[in-house]
Amino acid sequence: MNPTLMKPAAALALGLSPLLATPAFAQEAAATAGSVFEGDWLIVGGGAIYGPSYDGSDDYVIDPVPAIQGKLLGVGINAKPSGLSLDFINDGGNKISFALGPSARLRSNRAVHIKDPVVERLGTLKRAIEVGGTAGISVNRLLSGYDTLTFSVDARTDINGSHGGVVINPGISYFTPLSKGIAVVLGAEAEHADDAFMDYYFSVTPAGSVASGLPVYRAHGGWRKLGGSAIVAFDLDGDLTNGGLSLVAFGSYSRLINDAEFSPLVSIRGSRDQWNGGLGLAFTF
Repeated sequence: MNPTLMKPAAALALGLSPLLATPAFAQEAAATAGSVFEGDWLIVGGGAIYGPSYDGSDDYVIDPVPAIQGKLLGVGINAKPSGLSLDFINDGGNKISFALGPSARLRSNRAVHIKDPVVERLGTLKRAIEVGGTAGISVNRLLSGYDTLTFSVDARTDINGSHGGVVINPGISYFTPLSKGIAVVLGAEAEHADDAFMDYYFSVTPAGSVASGLPVYRAHGGWRKLGGSAIVAFDLDGDLTNGGLSLVAFGSYSRLINDAEFSPLVSIRGSRDQWNGGLGLAFTF
């Protein structure tokens, strides 16, 4: 799982459930009689996240975000900040485990509630529907009987006639419980985007320059973002293994780099420093 960098309304999931359902935790919990993680299980939840109104903005908005995680008929369902993916490799219980399957994401950057009036003059953009694949490797029970270190990468392309480009998200995350009722995930992630993606979201055309007063700018592909995050879950009855309600808190920081950082939408009207924070509830059954 890759519970890292989050954008309001851009991810398909809040990241509530990954830290309740990290493989090592679920595997060890399943060995406990009566654990909710025996056989099929599901986590659903939702919350609110406070973050930039567009990628690179210094204006902040609040968005509702849903979450889902689970395992049905041996197929893992993983909600991540970078999208929603399925894991078809059923190798639970191993010291080294792998993940492989399809991945999808809805990207709503500059499609809704642009607060900056200058950027708004550039017009709203079409939502991107990105599909592709995900692969990962996890080292379970690294420092304790329940922790997990995961390396993963997602690669997706837009199929909705939006940016029409390719995005690659490598990431690393570390999960560990602090007690029977509290667990945390620490993560780091990067994002690489091609010319089509960068041009769509960060360039200013001559027509756009006339409409907004911003200088003409052409963004090119490359690494565009680096960042990290922390997620903490508090089970409301003090036992993460028996299901029920959990309270989840989330925070992240990312920095736009290279051509994204120097776009007038960021350097003049926004900020290269991007912060997000959120709270939510998740129910495990």
